[in-house]
Amino acid sequence: MKLRPDDYDIPADYQHWHGDRAEDFLGPFFFRVEADSIDTAFRVEARHCNAHASLHGGVMMAFADYTLCLAANGGTQQSVATVTCNNEFVAPAHEGDLVLGHSEVVRKGRSLVFTRGELTVDDRIILICSGVIKLLNSSSDQSANR
Repeated sequence: MKLRPDDYDIPADYQHWHGDRAEDFLGPFFFRVEADSIDTAFRVEARHCNAHASLHGGVMMAFADYTLCLAANGGTQQSVATVTCNNEFVAPAHEGDLVLGHSEVVRKGRSLVFTRGELTVDDRIILICSGVIKLLNSSSDQSANR
């Protein structure tokens, strides 16, 4: 399935990361590669909201995880697995909001990448996050995480 940013009112310089059906179902989510970091984006729809008419925390955490994983793999197709994903909710988002994520690598080891990031709406922080992401290099790594 080809997901285009303009179909979701996402800026045209973002692209879709192919290969994760769950992210497509929950989002869809989009990203762009910057010099030392990854930026991500998605538009909040009614289906993303909870009973309080704000972005559901589970969707927000899934988007934070997506943002951290893309920092770890540099926007490539390299498979990764989340070891930890820490989230602090700061403010709500609502239907129609463009949620932007920004993440960076704090430290990269041979197989583990330490990342941190934040999600914003209109330059207002709504979530801060950090995580440890495992780089998957072999088919045995990938099958162990299914």
